Amino acid sequence: MPQYRRSKVAGTAYFFTVVTHHRQPILIRPECRLALRQIIAEVRFSYPFNVDAWVLLPDHMHCIWTLPQNDYDFSKRWGLIKAGFTKKAGWIFHREELASESRRHHREATVWQRRFWEHQIRDEGDYQSHMDYIHYNPVKHGLVGQVKDWSYSTFHRYVQKGLYPENWGNIKLEINGQFGE
Repeated sequence: MPQYRRSKVAGTAYFFTVVTHHRQPILIRPECRLALRQIIAEVRFSYPFNVDAWVLLPDHMHCIWTLPQNDYDFSKRWGLIKAGFTKKAGWIFHREELASESRRHHREATVWQRRFWEHQIRDEGDYQSHMDYIHYNPVKHGLVGQVKDWSYSTFHRYVQKGLYPENWGNIKLEINGQFGE
């Protein structure tokens, strides 16, 4: 099995992408959102982290977390979140036909991809570009026409704080002297 090198810098911000197994479009279902919210709260109680940004899409999620100054173990947190979610709601979504021989052998559910992708945020510009990426992602995937129309995002929190205008991400194009969105 390949050895993945993970960043181990305490007290810094990280960008994550976590995907469902076979990209099952389950994450925005009400029971999933509730289970995910509950397990994240439970994990944050025992292993604190700050949620800087988050977007939940049907088959994956992106987020930025900042870890405490003396802690770098985001892998433990993701393991607990994924396992906790699977225990709370995974039985609803387990699909035996998606289980590989390896998954059966290790008694794994078919809710999450085994791994996740992380990126250590390098500086303020990197942080802002990942914030923008997260918030624009529902538009990029064609789920909505405007960022403000996607409910499952921290974008609305940042609009309330005055850090993003409500119409952020709307692109106006000039075509033959006329503007359109």
